[in-house]
Amino acid sequence: MIAETVCSAVSAAGLGIAVVTAYRKRFLSAARIAAYSLVPVGLVMTGVVGWVSDTAFSPVAWAGFGVLGAAWLLFASTRAVERRRGGTRAGRRAARSGETGAAVAPTASAPSLGPGTRPATGSATAPRAGGATEDFSDIEAILKKHGI
Repeated sequence: MIAETVCSAVSAAGLGIAVVTAYRKRFLSAARIAAYSLVPVGLVMTGVVGWVSDTAFSPVAWAGFGVLGAAWLLFASTRAVERRRGGTRAGRRAARSGETGAAVAPTASAPSLGPGTRPATGSATAPRAGGATEDFSDIEAILKKHGI
């Protein structure tokens, strides 16, 4: 009963603000405020407010939320353990027997891009031959340092 009264008061106040906003010739904002202010009354009329208040004060409902939380913790912990152990049972069985797939391509250390197809015109945008090799050697050194 109190929740319905509070929702009605909130809706009435919102509609009052919408009227004042419309009086100031801000009709779009007034329509939006009116829409928001009608939501609490709609929730009361559909019975959602009564259901929520019955659920909030029910010990059985809170016990149900506790059971759902425990189930979620069990799912999360089993997923974490599964990830640490190396996946599913079939994945562990394949790892023990040595049937792992190739994780790295055989030519992974070779550059993946071929030589450029643009002809060198000697313009200012074309890279210099000496500078480009220095840049690549620095990049290769960094990648080798990190084991890539």
